[in-house]
Amino acid sequence: MPAGRSLHRQLLLWLLLPQIVLWGVAAFGAYRAATRHADELVDASLVQAARALSRQIRPTASGLFVDLPPSAQDILAADPTNPDDRVIYMVSSPPGQLLLGDARMPAPPRAAALNEPVFFDTRVPEPMRVVSLDLRLSAPGAVDAPLRVQIARASKPRELLARRMLLDTALPLSLLIALMSMGVWAGIQRGLRPLAELQRQMEGRRADALDPVQLRAAPPEVGALAGAVNELLGQVQHSLATQRRFISDAAHQLRTPLAGLKSQAELALAEASDPALRQRLQRLHESAVRGARLVSQLLVLARAEPEAAAVQGWAAVDCVALAREVAAEQVPRALAAGCDLGVELPEAPLCVHAVALLLREALTNLIDNALRYAGPGATITVRVRRAGDDVWLDVEDNGPGLPLDLRERAFERFVRGAAHGEGCGLGLAIVREIAERHGGSAELLPAAPKGCIARLTLPVG
Repeated sequence: MPAGRSLHRQLLLWLLLPQIVLWGVAAFGAYRAATRHADELVDASLVQAARALSRQIRPTASGLFVDLPPSAQDILAADPTNPDDRVIYMVSSPPGQLLLGDARMPAPPRAAALNEPVFFDTRVPEPMRVVSLDLRLSAPGAVDAPLRVQIARASKPRELLARRMLLDTALPLSLLIALMSMGVWAGIQRGLRPLAELQRQMEGRRADALDPVQLRAAPPEVGALAGAVNELLGQVQHSLATQRRFISDAAHQLRTPLAGLKSQAELALAEASDPALRQRLQRLHESAVRGARLVSQLLVLARAEPEAAAVQGWAAVDCVALAREVAAEQVPRALAAGCDLGVELPEAPLCVHAVALLLREALTNLIDNALRYAGPGATITVRVRRAGDDVWLDVEDNGPGLPLDLRERAFERFVRGAAHGEGCGLGLAIVREIAERHGGSAELLPAAPKGCIARLTLPVG
């Protein structure tokens, strides 16, 4: 099943994305509002300056008299502390004919009624905001003169003002979004905590752990998922219990007739005198022995399965003591096979967390394989030593060994490493199954100068 996107990321995306969009819309609206307010402030100051300048112009009988006292000049002058805040003006009468000021001032884009200010942007010579005010001056005994007053102010201070207003608005808004994002993150983490707990419980389990999942204060959705998992685990437990009962009953039912067949064959061998009949009875006896061992091996293999290991007794097992006991038990067989069986064991105990019965069976199978295939006169040594965080249980022989292509295949079920012998091809398969159930491994290595090392690797418990 292909892996989908993380639920945590999807929730975070769908909750934070609208906030980011709203933040962008709010920031754009705040910038537009700040620009509008800055324009209104600048426009108000320009109109005030234009009307103040127009009041300094008076009509006379011969024309217009311009009086710019220091107060009026201060209004029109640029701020000396801010070179970017440049102000220029032009007074024309009639409109378009320079009376005083800067002749580069452009005409307004549209005609306006008297006393109605017209605002526009231009470049004279830099970006500037301009107000144009058309007036008609009249006085008793004076000429009736049309007048246009224009004042321009650099746009840069206005833009700076808009940016400051935007920052004053956007920074608190960004802080609010950040706090909301942290709250969303914390809420998602808290909401998904039951799922994380369920994942932790399932990931940390061994294959043979089928006890129900326990969740505290889980929401209904996660509780329903945990209930479904527990129901499945219960069905698996029931199925495995049925399987174990079947294996136990089958082994018992098979052992009884095979034991009877073996006994009858032995009695018949003792009484038979015909060589041909004795040969047939001997083959029958060997088949009964092989069948009994096959049933025993199948039963052990079933016990080593991960599901059956749940009912086994796990405890600390001293590999040194176990190797000494198993080797002592196999000495009579070694003498009968003409092999020299010995041990090389450390004085200090080396313990692993294991099922003693299965571990004993694994080591017994390794020694049994060596006795079967090493040949008469072979030397077999059982060693136990520590390698880092592991314990090695080695059974080394100086027999013919195994070709490289057979070392891995020998661990497959019903595959024998040699054509001769009475083995059923399950010994090494059982060893590997037991090793894997204990978190370890099993392998066959070449020995020097010849022979084979069967190694069982188990983690220190």
